Amino acid sequence: MAKPIREIFADQGEACEKLGSDFTGRVCRLAGARLNGGAVANAILGWAGDASALGDSVPLRLCGALHALVLTGKSASLAAHYPPHHEGISDDDLWAAISNALTEHETFILGRLTGPPQTNEVRRVGATLPMFLEVTRQTGLPLMISEIGASAGLNLYPDQFHITLGENSFGDPSSAVHIEPKWPGNPAPNIPLDIRARAGCDLLPVDPGNAADRERMLSFIWPDQADRLQRTRAAFDIAARQPEKVEKADALDWLKTRTAAPKEGVAHAIYSTIVWQYLPEAARNRGEEIIRAAGRRATKDAPLAWARMEIDGKSPGTGLTLILWPSGEEHLVGRADFHGRWIDWHGWPD
Repeated sequence: MAKPIREIFADQGEACEKLGSDFTGRVCRLAGARLNGGAVANAILGWAGDASALGDSVPLRLCGALHALVLTGKSASLAAHYPPHHEGISDDDLWAAISNALTEHETFILGRLTGPPQTNEVRRVGATLPMFLEVTRQTGLPLMISEIGASAGLNLYPDQFHITLGENSFGDPSSAVHIEPKWPGNPAPNIPLDIRARAGCDLLPVDPGNAADRERMLSFIWPDQADRLQRTRAAFDIAARQPEKVEKADALDWLKTRTAAPKEGVAHAIYSTIVWQYLPEAARNRGEEIIRAAGRRATKDAPLAWARMEIDGKSPGTGLTLILWPSGEEHLVGRADFHGRWIDWHGWPD
């Protein structure tokens, strides 16, 4: 049985707090307790689908709509109660500002509720990068990378960022994007990163050079996490200068095309970060069949890897799983925080 919508808001509030956003957690808890009356409240309280984080993520849709009003300057009164001005503001005053926005900007918010949250957490490259390096270490080949659910394509460019993994650094030291997750585990492979080709797909790709697309994605970053906002803006600028564009495509159709024939002279790494759970079960099963079938066609000179940063039902964080063909060897090579704040790297067993 589906959870009541108010309980879903409370759960999302707890999750936000655990991921370092007390303010967004507070907004979720207030909305869950106090939403009542009006078109927006009626739309949310009467939500027909799965409103939880595993479905339509309705609490984050609402939080994104409210943050968008602040980012775009549409609501000065709401902005006066949002970070960095939120300290010392009571729950009653914050909710009064939110409640007024729900009425004053009803049409805008209802429109935003119709679309799913979409983020492109740049720090997740701290989890995918060591898997890429491990693929190169195992194969001795440069990389071709293919990202499922690439959104704006920000995580297609680890070589354009400066990434520190424990004692070793990779990428461009002069980059405006610096990523340094806590690294309590084993050392990452310390070898050069060589990406020869890259591509990504998404059902709703975001154009990093389009102001409206940028604003919408930034609205889903929690407003009290200024470092995430700054990092994402800088990554947008980098991605907008690149020739590759995320393709608007169904993941299964795209995978069929990308894996139609082995790619000689490169190690082809297919990867995703917190995407797989959002595919219907039948699509997940079919996607795995497509990848494994491509793996059976892989050769030593045209190897295939499947690198996943995906929820695996265990804790802490999410699993980092790597499969490498033609051998088909598979290992849990680490665990990571959902937003990439820490990486516990286990590595590929020798």
